[in-house]
Amino acid sequence: MVKICGIGAGYVGGPTMAVIALKCPSIEVTVVDISHSRISAWNSDHLPIYEPGLQEVVQQCRGKNLFFSTDVGKHVSDADIIFVAVNTPTKSRGLGAGKAADLTYWESAARVIAETSKSNKIIIEKSTVPVRTAEAIERILTHNSNGVSFQILSNPEFLSEGTAIEDLLNPDRVLIGGRQTPEGQKAVQALKSIYAQWVPEDKIVTTNLWSSELSKLADNAFLAQRISSINAMSALCEATGAEVSEVSHALSKNSKIGSRFLNSSVGFGGSCFQKDILNLVYIAESNGLTEVANYWKQVIQMNDYQKDRFVKRVVSSMFNTISGKKIAVLGFAFKKDTSDTRKTPAIDVCKGLMRDDASLSIYDPKVSEDQILRDLAMDSVECDHPVHLQPVISPSTMKQVRIVQDAYEATKDAHGICVLTEWDEFKTLDYQRIFFSMQKPAFVFDGRNILNAGKLREIGFIVYSIGKPLDPWLRP
Repeated sequence: MVKICGIGAGYVGGPTMAVIALKCPSIEVTVVDISHSRISAWNSDHLPIYEPGLQEVVQQCRGKNLFFSTDVGKHVSDADIIFVAVNTPTKSRGLGAGKAADLTYWESAARVIAETSKSNKIIIEKSTVPVRTAEAIERILTHNSNGVSFQILSNPEFLSEGTAIEDLLNPDRVLIGGRQTPEGQKAVQALKSIYAQWVPEDKIVTTNLWSSELSKLADNAFLAQRISSINAMSALCEATGAEVSEVSHALSKNSKIGSRFLNSSVGFGGSCFQKDILNLVYIAESNGLTEVANYWKQVIQMNDYQKDRFVKRVVSSMFNTISGKKIAVLGFAFKKDTSDTRKTPAIDVCKGLMRDDASLSIYDPKVSEDQILRDLAMDSVECDHPVHLQPVISPSTMKQVRIVQDAYEATKDAHGICVLTEWDEFKTLDYQRIFFSMQKPAFVFDGRNILNAGKLREIGFIVYSIGKPLDPWLRP
């Protein structure tokens, strides 16, 4: 039996290994992590992450050919193939702070592999890493190998949170990069044969190592660029009376553009887009490509501008002051169908409202109270332009925040509502009931364009929808 070990039991490692176990019953798959609490959660009925379909896959395979363990050394030593899916955050200090990827966890994983391995292994980069990371990992493994041979492959993930299981079961492509040597190509074919058990061969793309590593960064940068582009258009729409959804629809009919990632919003979030673009910026700067770096910086700056613009719209609409006013925040996750809050636009929007002394009542169906409070209280490492240099929220300011258990509690006695995540339940709320319970005038600021603005206005709300003609109340 082929044995696979996945290092890292997070958003990438857990679901990926679970689906491999599901589709390859003849392979023994073990996910390892140094966090005892995380592994305990994977072995329980309350998984550490929420992802539609994940619970069913884990329950079907766990204890058969899918295992979760904290005994990293043992399972690394026993494995034939090792997927490394550890965190690669942005560096918080030192050279490249605020842009470069921090490979501390990757290096630690490589040293464990080198120290415990007694047989030849294929090592697979599943984490998003800077281009040519494999070269550095090869050096660590080679100098600590004790005669063991390692082949390193790049196999980046292209998962969207909220649809990760579907993305794994029916991927639009699987990318595998390897060395252009007989040994490297043999390793590529070994990994390809695993995916081929459920992925059509024409969807399995093979490249050299560096192309595969760079393709992941480029993929996220291009997607983020589309979001920033349509958000730039949303500001123009509001200024001119155009409607961004109509502009998006017109663009989508161009076969050279397509329809994906053309929905205007309060901004993009998630663990990947900003981190990977900053990494791309750092790589460009390190290679003397200043113009290239500045181009990609602008994608992030436009995303920051969109969040800042939303906060300013809330304040200016409500008589230029929200001090002491209750604002209901519906949604905190960076997108629907996930509990992930990493780089969610809600963090910056909420902090912006709190700095203007608003009282926030926050509801999200999947994000815990502890997570929301932790995100709002914690400072973060950001890019090197001034809009990001915001102070840590003080304990006294945090008293302005309440986390509640349903949307009706959040909106009761509120002056305004900010919709920051596109959860389906927000579309079907009883807004007549909500209107009666709110202070008047009652405002709705739809940061996801998911609500029927016309019906809300009929009820009596003053409505702001990103990129749509302004409510008469909001016009200058």
